[in-house]
Amino acid sequence: MTEPRPVVLATGGTGGHVFPAEALAGELEARGVPFALVTDARGRQWQGALARRPIHYVHSASPTGSPVRRAIAVLSLARGLLDAWWALGRIHPSAVVGFGGYASVPTMIAARLRRLPAVLHEQNAVLGKANRLVQGGAARVATSFSATRHIGEGDRRARLVGNPVREPVRALRGSPYRPPGEGRVIDLVVFGGSQGAASFGKVVPDALLSLPAAIRRRLRVVQQCRPEDLGAVRERYGKAGMVVELAPFFADLPQRIAAAHLVIGRAGASTVAELATIGRPAILVPYPYAADDHQTANARAFAACGACMVIAHAEFTAEALAGHLLALFGQPQRLAHMAAAAHAAGRPDAAARLADVVGDLISTPALSPTGVAA
Repeated sequence: MTEPRPVVLATGGTGGHVFPAEALAGELEARGVPFALVTDARGRQWQGALARRPIHYVHSASPTGSPVRRAIAVLSLARGLLDAWWALGRIHPSAVVGFGGYASVPTMIAARLRRLPAVLHEQNAVLGKANRLVQGGAARVATSFSATRHIGEGDRRARLVGNPVREPVRALRGSPYRPPGEGRVIDLVVFGGSQGAASFGKVVPDALLSLPAAIRRRLRVVQQCRPEDLGAVRERYGKAGMVVELAPFFADLPQRIAAAHLVIGRAGASTVAELATIGRPAILVPYPYAADDHQTANARAFAACGACMVIAHAEFTAEALAGHLLALFGQPQRLAHMAAAAHAAGRPDAAARLADVVGDLISTPALSPTGVAA
């Protein structure tokens, strides 16, 4: 039997783009469908399913900053288009799936020029700038939220699949949530990534230390901190005698989330998808400088189903956070309802659903970019 032609995965280098690409790669492998990865130089650091196949590199850059930087970026993307054209010619794929990020743009344009079936996957509740540049050549646009800005309601290409998460996260889907009992330990997990750790390192300790002593004694805190902030944050908690574990990075973060009674974090697409898959309540503070303010859109969509509370970054003060914590810790059943709502919003089969979209597209000949058979 002839091996099926590979599916090309085109993605940027950040975790928000890489995780869903890795999840789809694993699903394709399980179905006996080969894949090839086309990305920029940042792909050299990847492991897991994405590293089990040869990686094809293209030039790319983000056209932001000064006019000179933008001009250099455009030239780099043009060079990347040539790289991608030749790479697709060598790979001879059955379809191309783009996950956003400017590193995916040359490959998605090359796919259109070669008239290859193409799928876009958007992780956020706002179609990203890179995906907006290339959406005209996509036969399908797979979304993670039921409403995604910049995708028209009547767009027949749109398919709601969810945001694929890593296998260690999916494995925790069945972890039950038990609200903190009266007088029992309250497990709190705080993480904000490199874009959140600075403000979190000040506001969260201030808020927790302002809580009544009876609540402080019950808290068991796991908090991500920037390396340069670790000493100061540890000293602040230590003076209050609180039980706290601090680190710049937690390799077992999914397990930490599963053990939490409440999570405080940013509202990146992967964070929201992981909270929903595991089913944990959260206070989300959207990063205000995210492109197109997509984190606020993600957080509002998650809050609309009752899964989280949202604090705007400008309003993220110790007083505001302490008020929310007092309200939630005083109503454990409310935490349980939020956890149930988060769990109900989860789509643990997102990778399988995305693979189905790709499979249907490959088996449907001559699809035009509008999703209508030519």
